Amino acid sequence: MSLSHIRRHLALALAAPFLLASQASQAEVQVVTSIKPLELLVRAVAPEDVQVTTLVPPGASPHTYTLRPSQRRALSEADAIFWIGPDMETFLERLLAGSDFRDRSHALNTEPGAGHPHHDHADHDEDAHADDDHDHDHDHDHDHDEDAHASEHDHDHDHHHDHGDGPDPHLWVDPAQALKMAHQIRDVLAGLDKMDKAELDRNLDAFEAALTAKEQAIREQLEPAKDISLFAYHSALTRFAEHYGLHLAGILTLNPELSPGARHVQEVQEKLAKANHPCLLTEPQFNRQWWLSITEGLDLTFSTWDPLAIDIPATPDGYLAFQQSIADAVMQCLPEQAQH
Repeated sequence: MSLSHIRRHLALALAAPFLLASQASQAEVQVVTSIKPLELLVRAVAPEDVQVTTLVPPGASPHTYTLRPSQRRALSEADAIFWIGPDMETFLERLLAGSDFRDRSHALNTEPGAGHPHHDHADHDEDAHADDDHDHDHDHDHDHDEDAHASEHDHDHDHHHDHGDGPDPHLWVDPAQALKMAHQIRDVLAGLDKMDKAELDRNLDAFEAALTAKEQAIREQLEPAKDISLFAYHSALTRFAEHYGLHLAGILTLNPELSPGARHVQEVQEKLAKANHPCLLTEPQFNRQWWLSITEGLDLTFSTWDPLAIDIPATPDGYLAFQQSIADAVMQCLPEQAQH
């Protein structure tokens, strides 16, 4: 039975006398998420009648996206706005720092070194709910990511923003980090007057149990891929690889807004040539011809994964399907599976 079916039966059994009133009030809740993976986390936690709008459309990247005027209305009407933070969605940084949105926007990247000092407003949510019944701690050994890659990925250009300089902002690909964000989302939604806190807690508990089971299944699935040398277009795969103990041998570019320098390209090509069963995991948001030209003449396999989960249904089970899609993409790198 899927997570959505479990949630539906629990809600009917425990809240039948109040169902109509609850649906009427929750339908008024408007949530905006910057990217699809955050929508998946909201869907996992929030009641089904909560309305969710995602800003970055299919095929676009949060690194380079420009907000459309029509999307300003959705932001203005939102009860809560969830984004990763200024290291990821630079197009939202100035807007959400303004007085119109400051109290309703919630940056989910609260790691040390993330964001900028003038975004302290995003931190009050964690402090306000520090003693919540759903406070779960997870160990994270990710702070070294960018330091470890800094010497490997020397770029011949200046960064336009902090992407690649601070902690890797692609938190959502790591299920432990995603669970922390789900708790943050629950806390924010629980602060809305028209939200059923008991239902939020039930949904969060069901999501945590399902995610734990999915994580274990993926660990077992990925065991044969531990020796594959994975190469990624940019750093979005790093946290997933580290969480599951995969060998991420190289990254084509730390800053997807800019092409890497010639020296870095040469270093990556040399690593690809020497690697054990090298596999390049590409992303649909970026120019295919660019990485094809870099890898021309090299013996490697390719697989495609989507860090923005565009093809994943926006359901309570969506984040679980997203994790599975990444694992399946990695498995396509195995010699008997991958296509040259």
